[in-house]
Amino acid sequence: MPSNLTNSYLIDITKRFVKKTLKNAEGGHDWFHTLRVFNNSKLIAKTEDVDMQVVCLGALLHDIADSKFYDGDESMGPKIAREFLFKHDVDSAIIEHVVKIIENISFKGGNTEQEFNSKELDVIQDADRLDAIGAIGIARCFNYGGYKNRTLFDPSILPKMNMTKEEYKTSTAPTINHFYEKLLLLKDKMNTKTGKRIAQERHQFMEQFLEQFYAEWDGKK
Repeated sequence: MPSNLTNSYLIDITKRFVKKTLKNAEGGHDWFHTLRVFNNSKLIAKTEDVDMQVVCLGALLHDIADSKFYDGDESMGPKIAREFLFKHDVDSAIIEHVVKIIENISFKGGNTEQEFNSKELDVIQDADRLDAIGAIGIARCFNYGGYKNRTLFDPSILPKMNMTKEEYKTSTAPTINHFYEKLLLLKDKMNTKTGKRIAQERHQFMEQFLEQFYAEWDGKK
C-alpha cells in the first residue's frame, strides 16, 4: 500500500529516527556519517537516473545497525529498516529495494560478490565509500582503531590482501594496514562518474598522508 506521507515528511521522520537510533554510536559510524552519506548521495544522484526517494531512504538507513557493532549480525540493519518503513506504510517495492541496498552496500573485504545491483545502490555505495577516504576517511579510520584499541602501525605486521569476508570482519591488524586492505582500493571500485572524480582527489590526499606518516615514523621529518 502506498504511503500516505509526503516524500519530504517521510524523509524528515526518517532523519529523526536515525539520529535518535545512532545517538551513542561510534564516532565514525554515527549520525554525522549518515548525514554526510545522505548529502553526498544527493550530490551524486544529480547526474544519475535514479529514484530519489529510494536514494534518500537508503542513504539514511544504510548504517542503522552496522553489523560490526552487533557481533557480526548482518540481519539487524535490514530488520530495523524494514520495520521502520513498514510502520510508516511505505510502498512494499521501495521497502524491498532499500533493504537490498543495506544488505549489499558493505565492502566485506572486497572479495564478496554483490548479490544485488541497482543505480540507487551505485549512488549510495559511492557516497558511503567517499566517506571512507580522504581527510574524513583518515579521521574515521583512526577513530575506529582507537575504539578497538588497535596499534597505530607495526612494520612487522604486513597488510593482508584478498581476505575472505570472515577474515576481514575479525581482523585485529594495525590501523595503517586498513589503508592497504580497504581505503586505497576504493578509488577503483567507484560506480559513478561523480564518485570516481571525487574519489581521485581524496585518494591522492591519503597517499600524501601515508608518505608523511612514514617519514615521521622513521624520523626523517
